[in-house]
Amino acid sequence: MSNLASELIQDCSVISGCSALELVLKPKDKDLGGFRVRRTLPTKECRSVGPWVFFDHMGPAHFEKNQGIDVRPHPHIGLATVTYLFEGEMLHRDSLGTEARVLPGDINLMVAGRGIVHSERQRDEIKAGPQNIHGLQLWLALPTDLEQTEPGFFHYDKTEIPKVEPNGVPVRVMMGCAYGVTSPVKTLSETLYIEARLKAGQTLVLPEAEEKALYIVKGTVALRETRLDEHSMAIFGNESGITVTAQRDTMLAIVGGAPVGKRYMEWNFVASDRSLIEQAKADWKANRFAKVPGDEQAFIPLPE
Repeated sequence: MSNLASELIQDCSVISGCSALELVLKPKDKDLGGFRVRRTLPTKECRSVGPWVFFDHMGPAHFEKNQGIDVRPHPHIGLATVTYLFEGEMLHRDSLGTEARVLPGDINLMVAGRGIVHSERQRDEIKAGPQNIHGLQLWLALPTDLEQTEPGFFHYDKTEIPKVEPNGVPVRVMMGCAYGVTSPVKTLSETLYIEARLKAGQTLVLPEAEEKALYIVKGTVALRETRLDEHSMAIFGNESGITVTAQRDTMLAIVGGAPVGKRYMEWNFVASDRSLIEQAKADWKANRFAKVPGDEQAFIPLPE
């Protein structure tokens, strides 16, 4: 999805926590025309966690008949997007000719590499009646040696994502390795992404990662003397054995991995070299990116 906000880096409330925590971020809601988005990465206080450089939580939102999400074609370079829905449906089209339905529980990974254009809309059949949408939009910075790789799109059905139950907690290992299983989802550097759903009173030991963050999609957890509320993100250093306890039924997303180094970010572009972003901006303005088959007419202009 495009970065639809006027500013990429958002302000978050910052809360100091226990010794296991580096930061707790509480994002501010942004109204993007009928639905709300909460952005915790990047912020002024934390630009990345492992390779993850962008974390948006959209919805939950309700649309009436003939309403919905229509994100026009826009470009990306130097990153991979992960689109994940809890509820609803979207239609992905890109300049490779891909047309894929984004459905709850599936993983949709788009590797931008040297450049890709995509749109995210909703089918007329979906917009024919009332509908809900709820999900996460995440970006990974590509390692330097793969920033200019060929673009690609990879879809993984929800049935392909491994499930485990550490301490009785249902966990899905979306990307990377955790709790003794490995996801089939393609990774380009050391990457972690899991989902956990805890009942009130259940505990979960967080998986190992050089850097990691825990985002509370819904619910509340306790970490030693610190309470982590809904829509907050806890940033951790490289400490093992971190345990959280659900104070009510809770859904968590945990992301992390090894950092890939400093990255510049502007609009929908990510790069280790600012000149790559300037070239991408010039190429988009000059109409040099490939078109999206089936969605050739509309586009999002480069913000001035």
